[in-house]
Amino acid sequence: MADDRDTAEHGFTAAERAAIKQRAAELREQGGKGSAKKAREAQACLDAIAALEGPDRQIAERLHAVVTEEAPQLDPKTWYGFPSYARDGKVVVFFQPAAKFGTRYGTIGFNEDARLDDGVFWPVAYATLEVTAAVEEKLRELVRAAAG
Repeated sequence: MADDRDTAEHGFTAAERAAIKQRAAELREQGGKGSAKKAREAQACLDAIAALEGPDRQIAERLHAVVTEEAPQLDPKTWYGFPSYARDGKVVVFFQPAAKFGTRYGTIGFNEDARLDDGVFWPVAYATLEVTAAVEEKLRELVRAAAG
């Protein structure tokens, strides 16, 4: 995909600007407290997954099932429009669909609050074309560790 950015003039691509606007809308919608807020955030996550197509949707559905089973203490929500799962309001794991930025693969990523530290160097993102049985098993291990 060609980069539509001229950093000297524009700064962000159109897709990046759209993601920033999505995040701002999420923050506005997160008002309130307690179970009503969590229910709205969980529904937004499910809606984001339902809006996906093809492999992106299959991957997001499997990730949702894995997180729900392996780390039910993580709260589903959206983050920049991505299905994500948080602890104490901080995103731990998320799925960035390939279609979001026109990439060849989706990405399952882990933020700094994920408990994946392994010495001084460890992976925090995984390119994902599909969720096979082997991928799902590795994903379950990562989610369990990340959720700590």
